[in-house]
Amino acid sequence: MTTPFPFTAVVGQDDLRLALLLNAVSPAVGGVLVRGEKGTAKSTAVRALSALLPAVAVVPGCRFSCDPAAPDPSCPDGPHEPGPGAHRPARMVELPVGASEDRLVGALDIERALAEGVKAFEPGLLADAHRGILYVDEVNLLHDHLVDLLLDAAAMGASYVEREGVSVRHAARFLLVGTMNPEEGELRPQLLDRFGLTVEVAASREPDQRVEVVRRRLAYDDDTASFAARWAGEEAAVRQRIVAARELLPQVRLGDGALRQIAATCAAFEVDGMRADIVMARTATALAAWAGRTDVLAEDVRQAALLALPHRRRRNPFDAPGLDEDKLDRTLEEFSGESPDDDPDPDPEGPGGGGGGPAPDAGPQGGDTGARPEEGDGGEPQPSGAGAGEQPAARAAEPFRTKALSVPGIGEGAAGRRSRARTEHGRTTGARRPRGALTKLHLAATVQAAAPHQRARGRSGPGLVIRRDDLRQAAREGREGNLVLFVVDASGSMAARQRMSAVKGAVLSLLLDAYQRRDKVGLVTFRGSAADVALPPTSSVDAAAARLESLPTGGRTPLAAGLLKAHEVLRVERLRDPARRALVVVVTDGRATGGPEPVALAGRAARLFAAEQVASVVVDCESGPVRLGLAGQLATELGGTAVTLDELRADAIAGLVKDVQGTSRRAA
Repeated sequence: MTTPFPFTAVVGQDDLRLALLLNAVSPAVGGVLVRGEKGTAKSTAVRALSALLPAVAVVPGCRFSCDPAAPDPSCPDGPHEPGPGAHRPARMVELPVGASEDRLVGALDIERALAEGVKAFEPGLLADAHRGILYVDEVNLLHDHLVDLLLDAAAMGASYVEREGVSVRHAARFLLVGTMNPEEGELRPQLLDRFGLTVEVAASREPDQRVEVVRRRLAYDDDTASFAARWAGEEAAVRQRIVAARELLPQVRLGDGALRQIAATCAAFEVDGMRADIVMARTATALAAWAGRTDVLAEDVRQAALLALPHRRRRNPFDAPGLDEDKLDRTLEEFSGESPDDDPDPDPEGPGGGGGGPAPDAGPQGGDTGARPEEGDGGEPQPSGAGAGEQPAARAAEPFRTKALSVPGIGEGAAGRRSRARTEHGRTTGARRPRGALTKLHLAATVQAAAPHQRARGRSGPGLVIRRDDLRQAAREGREGNLVLFVVDASGSMAARQRMSAVKGAVLSLLLDAYQRRDKVGLVTFRGSAADVALPPTSSVDAAAARLESLPTGGRTPLAAGLLKAHEVLRVERLRDPARRALVVVVTDGRATGGPEPVALAGRAARLFAAEQVASVVVDCESGPVRLGLAGQLATELGGTAVTLDELRADAIAGLVKDVQGTSRRAA
C-alpha cells in the first residue's frame, strides 16, 4: 500500500487541517466539505488524515466492523458473542463519482430472497467506512440520489437496504469528507447544510510558501519512505493529541454564555433551521478539547462560526461564500458577559484562524455613464476596454422565478429535474428482462412470469419456485438534466443600458432555474465580427453568471456567426456526452448586420438546428413602439418558439418548447 503524504508536512491550509482534526476529535461535528480550485492539496490532506486516526477494535470476522465492547444488536453478521476484539487501522474508503447505488449501500440478492427465503447481503462502501473515513472526491458531480443516501446514512448512523419488502440494516458511522471544485458546479443548498463544516482553500500567492510546497512534494516523490520517516515524530505527536482530545471531550463544559453567543450568531446571520446551532456547539466543544481546555471560550465560538456558517448563509448559487467578520465580532461582543479588555484579540491562536475572507471578484460592473446609445452597429469594437463601439458592462437586473422549459420526447441522459427520461429512479412505467445485474425488481411481473411454470417445476408446497429467467426489471421514468446553451447577442443594437440590464436579469433567472434542475450550461456571445464561447458547457452556473455579469456590448450583429458557433459547441458536446439532450436559448432582437447577405446567412444557420430537431427558444429583446418581428422569424427558422422579455418576466413561458418537435416537423 502506498504511504500517504504526511499530514503534518502539508504546507499552509490551516483551516483545512483544523477542520479535519476537529472531526477526528469529534465525529459528531458532521464532516467537512472542502471547496477550492484544483491543485490545492484537498485530496492530499484528506488521505493523510487516515494515518493519524487511532486503531479501532473490531469483532473478528465481522464484515461491518462491530465494536466488541458494544456490538450492533442488528448486525447482519450477528449476534456477536462477548469476547476480546482484534485491532486494525482506521480505514479511509473512497466513493467513486460513477459508483452505483448497490456499490454504495450494498447489494441484496433478490433471487435467493424470493426462492430460498434467505437474506444474502453483500456489504457496500458504507459498511466498509463504518468507524473510519468516507471520502468523496468531486462530491458535486455525484448523482443526487447517491448524495441523498450518503447524507441520510451519515445523519442516522445507519444504512438501510430495501428491495421489495426485504430489508437489511447495519451501523454506518463515519467521518464524511467531500471535496469539490466550484467551477464544476455547486451542491444544492439543502445538501450543503448536511456537511458540518466547510473550508475554502486556494493556492498561496507567497513565493516562499510555493517554493516549500514544491520542495516537499519532490522530496516525497523521490523517496517516499525517507520523507515519511522525517515527519514520523510530528505525526506521532498529532496522533497522541487526537487521542488526548477525545478523552478530554466528555469533560468540556459548554456554558450558557457560549450557548447564547452561538444562538445569537446564527440568528444574526439568518441561517435556516437549527442544524447550524448544533454544529457550532459541537465544533466549539471540539476546539476546546483540541486546545486542552475544559471550558468553551469566545474564541472557540468565533472559530466555530467561521467553519460552520459560510455555506449555510448562501441564498442562491450566485452568492459568494464567507462571513462578515466585523459583524461576527460585534455579535460576539454584544452577547459576551466579559469586558472587552478580557479578549483584546478576537482571532484564535494556533492553526486555522481564518475563514470567510473577501468575496471573490464577480467581474467588472460599470455604472451608468449617462450615455445611452440605442444602436452601435456603425463601428467595430476595440479589442479590449470600453472604446468606440463598445459599452462597459451593465449590471444585471434582479433575477425572477421562471416556469419550466423542457425538451420534448423521452431521453436517457444524466439524472436531473428538467425533461422526461428513462432512469433508474422515478415512477414505474412497465417491466423488462434485466440486462446485467437486477437492481429494481418488478414483483408483479416476476410473479406473473413464474406462475405458469410451477407445476412443471415440481412445486409441492407454499411459495413460488423462482428462476433467473422469471425476474423482471422495473422500467422507470424520471427526469433528466439537459444542456442549456445560451446564445446571447452582445452587439450595439443591444447596448441600451436599461435593455441590457433586463436581458442579463432574464438570462440570470434562467441560469438559476438551470442550477435547480441540475443542468449543464454553456454561453456563446456574438458581437463585432465574430462569436465567442464565453463558457464551454459546464455544471457551474455561477461561472456562467460571472461571465454574463462582465459581458460588454458593442459593434455589429453577426447573428449567423453566433448560431454557427453554437452549432459547433453542440456537435462537440454530443461526442462527449451523447445521452444529454440540448435546449438552445437565443437571446437577441433578431437583427443581423455585417458581412455579405447577413440575414440570408443567419437563416441558413438557423435551419441547421431545425433539421436536427434541436429544441430552441428565442427570447425577443426588441423594444420600442415599432417592432420588426425579426426574432419571431428567427424562431420559425429554428423550428422553435419566440417569447418577449415582458412575457418572460410575467412568468408566462410555461410549455414554450413542448411543441418544438411538432413545429420542427412541420417546418421540415
